[in-house]
Amino acid sequence: MNQEIRLFGAVAVRPAVLALVSQFETATGYPVAAKFELNPTVKKRIEAGEPFDLVIINPHMVQDLTSLGKVKAGSQVAFGRIAMGVAAKAGGRPLDIGSVEAFEHALKSARSIAYAADGTSGGYFSGLLERLGIADEVKPKLVSIPGGQTALAVARDEAELAVVPVTSILAAAPDVMLVGRFPAELQSYIDFAIAVSADSRDTEAAKQLLEFLMSADVDGTLAERGVERPYGHV
Repeated sequence: MNQEIRLFGAVAVRPAVLALVSQFETATGYPVAAKFELNPTVKKRIEAGEPFDLVIINPHMVQDLTSLGKVKAGSQVAFGRIAMGVAAKAGGRPLDIGSVEAFEHALKSARSIAYAADGTSGGYFSGLLERLGIADEVKPKLVSIPGGQTALAVARDEAELAVVPVTSILAAAPDVMLVGRFPAELQSYIDFAIAVSADSRDTEAAKQLLEFLMSADVDGTLAERGVERPYGHV
């Protein structure tokens, strides 16, 4: 039996990647052991020595891990990007966030807003509130949700709205609905890169999984789940 490929990735890519893993396993016979944490947590665990064969996190974090000798130099590939969105409990009233003004109004009117304080998306959102000049009004309403469960917080009535990558919102259906993506002027796409471990147990198998996840054949599945491929990807 083939040795399992250890895939370590960010929570935001989890719904899209898991939809593809079984296809790869069936096609190749390689089992995949996948686990997911917030971007900074993945990086810290790898820095601390946690073994892996393939990683999918923010590009600058992959570069840092390459510099530390944890990631195989030259193996990094742009995996895709994910837009930021707003989630609400399914069946709720429609909410307009199509313009900057409407977006600000929705945030200021919400009773509570869940976000991933320790994640990449949470960091961006906190900075955005400062830039918009509404931090003092909105930050007291923020509810920090750990462990990549931000979208589900609205289903559990822990918050009225949630601000989180679109992939996580789509994956939380039917209990959670996508109110909409951030207005274009405020949108921050979270970029992800994929790379092979410098200490992989089976570098060739890891490369096979990387090539499968980067193939044009899976672009449609990724798009349905909120992952946009890099421009020019074919």
